[in-house]
Amino acid sequence: MTMTGRSNGLPSDGAWDSTLALLREGYDFIPRRCRRLHSDVFTTRLMLRRAVCISGRDAVAQFYVPGRFTRRGAMPTTTLTLLQDRGSVQTLDGEAHRQRKRLFLGLMSPQSIQRLVALADARWQARIRGWEARGGDIVLLDEVREILCGAACDWAGVPLGEGELEERTREFAAMIDGSGTAGPRNWRGQLLRRRSERWIRGLVEEVRQGRLSVPADSALQAVASHRDADGSPLPAKVAAVELINLLRPTVAVALYIVFAAHALHRNPEWRERLAGGSDAELEAFTQEVRRLYPFFPMIGGRVLQPFEWRGHRFEEGDWVLADLHGTNHDPRLWPDPEAFRPERFLPPEPPDENALVPQGGGDVRAGHRCPGEWITIALVKGALRQLCGAMRYEVPPQDLTIDLSRMPAPPQSGFILRNVRQGA
Repeated sequence: MTMTGRSNGLPSDGAWDSTLALLREGYDFIPRRCRRLHSDVFTTRLMLRRAVCISGRDAVAQFYVPGRFTRRGAMPTTTLTLLQDRGSVQTLDGEAHRQRKRLFLGLMSPQSIQRLVALADARWQARIRGWEARGGDIVLLDEVREILCGAACDWAGVPLGEGELEERTREFAAMIDGSGTAGPRNWRGQLLRRRSERWIRGLVEEVRQGRLSVPADSALQAVASHRDADGSPLPAKVAAVELINLLRPTVAVALYIVFAAHALHRNPEWRERLAGGSDAELEAFTQEVRRLYPFFPMIGGRVLQPFEWRGHRFEEGDWVLADLHGTNHDPRLWPDPEAFRPERFLPPEPPDENALVPQGGGDVRAGHRCPGEWITIALVKGALRQLCGAMRYEVPPQDLTIDLSRMPAPPQSGFILRNVRQGA
């Protein structure tokens, strides 16, 4: 039974507990209630805990004020252990967080990102030749995950043995696919996550013991030698967690690349435009893919520093969920938000950090915004160059439905390509 009412002065969705509704509705859970309650903030109960849900640009700006929220205790354990895990940078606050964040930001220089894109481009080219020689159909999501896993490992200095790429890709894909559920997909992801952690922990220990030599500027070397704010090296398990937190999100960019292919299929006029277009047009197309298509539904935090917003006082320990997907579809920010319009981002200007929030909001250096956003944009732009210029293909009839009740929500078919061949 669902009613509407008020809880401590805030609108309430009126449900005794909305956990099953969240699992059933997925990305639409917060936006649907905001529309029904005519409010950017409401209370609900999830897993028998009171939660405050907030949506919109102002809400995201409040959520990402540095030091205001902690991520500790704000994410279900079943999700935390697949996407971040204990001891990771996202679970830290204050100087500990800033010091660990420098590790990641130090790996995100323009030169480093360009090297990753070049490694991915080389793997794209090899795959295109293989697809042409093999003929038949390919599932783009599966193939791009392997491309990105191989490129990420090369970039990070992580050695892959003969035949190991498929196995490691499968592990990272299971973590991604299982993160939005508490059922069998999650259990499989947990099992394969433990296997990945053992593998990476072993590599960290080999580097520290001098038994494995890797490039001095590699991510593996950086993580193995990093020292936290107290001067101590990372425990091997935490070092493994942080290296996985570089590799797994890179593999997850495959979802955006498949969404970009989906957008090209639905908007074919953009194929020719991008094939001979400017970097600004590639960037605009990429940003509109990130805005329109589903990635992270929401982000959770617990209040560290009490504050007031919209006439309500948020107390220390309050559990707050900020609506990322709904903010990206907010008609106050994005006119006709369900339409695909890359022109929104032309001429190119830095987007509002609290309006375009597919990977979080706020300032990446000062807060908890994902530092991998730059990598995401660069890899999607690189993939668009391949899809629009380096290869030709057909899209056979298939189920391209994107089910917003599923988190994450790839096209049902994984996006099948047929008769792939090299571009002219």
